[in-house]
Amino acid sequence: MPSLFFSAALIAALALLPVAHAAKGHAHGEGRLDVAIGKEQIVLSLELPLDAAIGFERAPKNDKEKALLAAAAATLNDAAALFLPTPAASCTLHSVQIDMPQFDGGAHADIAANYTFRCANPAALKSIETTLFRSFKRLYRIEVQRVSPAGQGAARLSPKQSVLSW
Repeated sequence: MPSLFFSAALIAALALLPVAHAAKGHAHGEGRLDVAIGKEQIVLSLELPLDAAIGFERAPKNDKEKALLAAAAATLNDAAALFLPTPAASCTLHSVQIDMPQFDGGAHADIAANYTFRCANPAALKSIETTLFRSFKRLYRIEVQRVSPAGQGAARLSPKQSVLSW
């Protein structure tokens, strides 16, 4: 029964994290990442301004821009290459959900992505490295909030500091 309680607590904590991020607003070049670490899984929720991924925040106007949008979606779908948990934790990708902008007239367009990893040796999980900065050159910062059974924390990732450690 404790794992059921923890799952409910983890879901509640995740529900609160985007509220804190939303208050900061949309900033070009700055992504947001919420990390929830459970008993045997990691849930990552990424919010990325479309401008940081492809250089504009509007509907694509031509085939070249459509290709940029498709390439960004393909990159974001390759979660096992984007997020590298501590190898000793033996984590494998379980699910990916990418929500690309619908271009419904809003001033800003964001990509939302959710990733779930399952870890065979969760006690060995000490960090997660991201390759997002290599894939998206306009991305210069990711504000991170983390919650786990051991507590919570915040960090800022950058091209020079792309590893979240705890």
